[in-house]
Amino acid sequence: MDLIFATNNVHKVEEVAKILNHSWLQIRTLKEIGFDQDIEETGDTLRANALIKTKTIYEQMGGNVFSEDTGLEVMALGMAPGVHTARYAGAERSAEANMDKLLNAMANHNDRTARFRTIVCLIWEGEEYFFEGLVNGEIALERSGKQGFGYDPVFIPYGYEESFAQLDSSIKNSISHRYRAMQGLKGFLQKVVESKG
Repeated sequence: MDLIFATNNVHKVEEVAKILNHSWLQIRTLKEIGFDQDIEETGDTLRANALIKTKTIYEQMGGNVFSEDTGLEVMALGMAPGVHTARYAGAERSAEANMDKLLNAMANHNDRTARFRTIVCLIWEGEEYFFEGLVNGEIALERSGKQGFGYDPVFIPYGYEESFAQLDSSIKNSISHRYRAMQGLKGFLQKVVESKG
């Protein structure tokens, strides 16, 4: 079974490939299908952006395709950066600059509650499906850890004392927002396989 993942983010591809690992599933990246254009994420919600990416690939390249959009939502900042998570500090999408801006914005806040939220959009045989995953936690006072990507060094999931960037990838991948959203997608695909006998 071929399934296109509408992303150019190598880290996301690696993480999702581990989560969806099945002998009957072949995930193909945008690079592998020869799509090298930037897809403008003009939606004002994570769901809208996930749909934009998925529909763009489906309409231009065909085939079954999914994408995801993930946001970090910080309660004290009115759920920002939210849909602007990747470009929080500017269009260059610098993880370091994003974390700098976030830590500065949080300097005077005692409430450091936050959550990561992932929305997966799948277009399967022309029909749209959505799956959501959440992980709650808090923003750390400073960066810690070298693993992961994005805001992982400053996000501590509830139930742990270490940031996502300190946790072993097997632990992160079993509790993360992306893992939980992808479980919904994985369940859908398994039902498709079972229905075909």
